[in-house]
Amino acid sequence: MASEHSTASTGPLARVITGARTALFVMTGALAVIWLVQIANWSGDYQLVRDYGIHPRELGELGDVLSAPLLHGTWEHVESNSVPLFVFGVLAAYRGMRRFLALTLLTVLTSGGAVWLLEDSNTVTVGASGVVYGYFGYVVLRGIFDRNLLDTVIGVLLGASYAYILLAVLPGDPGISWLGHLGGLLGGLAGAWVFRDRRAKAAPAAAATAPGQARSAHADLLKELDDLGI
Repeated sequence: MASEHSTASTGPLARVITGARTALFVMTGALAVIWLVQIANWSGDYQLVRDYGIHPRELGELGDVLSAPLLHGTWEHVESNSVPLFVFGVLAAYRGMRRFLALTLLTVLTSGGAVWLLEDSNTVTVGASGVVYGYFGYVVLRGIFDRNLLDTVIGVLLGASYAYILLAVLPGDPGISWLGHLGGLLGGLAGAWVFRDRRAKAAPAAAATAPGQARSAHADLLKELDDLGI
């Protein structure tokens, strides 16, 4: 009886629930930091934007690629980014924090790097929208590369529901950095491959070593799908 309880407590459904709780906690904390920074930014007449926003092709300002996602130019700017950042972030994070943190760094670098390299030199760019697009691209493709049915369904639903945001990765509104959006999206798509679950490929080969092992692996897969409600 004790053995059955231990197995259930560490099963796939329990891991998903634990991961979702951690993701909710982390993204709530991230949004709290962004809003606290916005309060400080606003109270200082947005001097933080001028000091720590991305100034294209200025070597001394290259480190601001890391600080720019925390900054926003207006209250409307931070409000518009908060909901998608939270939703996409939770979906990107619930499978594991190490992959999520690595993905976040990748999308910050690809988004900010695209702005720093290619944006007009007379602009200062801030905002978390590049990271939002990175999370979006990652969640859409992650299930395919991980060969995970649940994540594939989530990716399809997310892609279908928010496909319209891809319009903002094309040149258009001069007040919106489409380069930052495009760089973040490409970083997220690449992250789905770079941070894929390598065990997804190893499992079929291991299961084929013997008939008994194959049946056991098949039974384990069915149990996992049943635990996840699939």
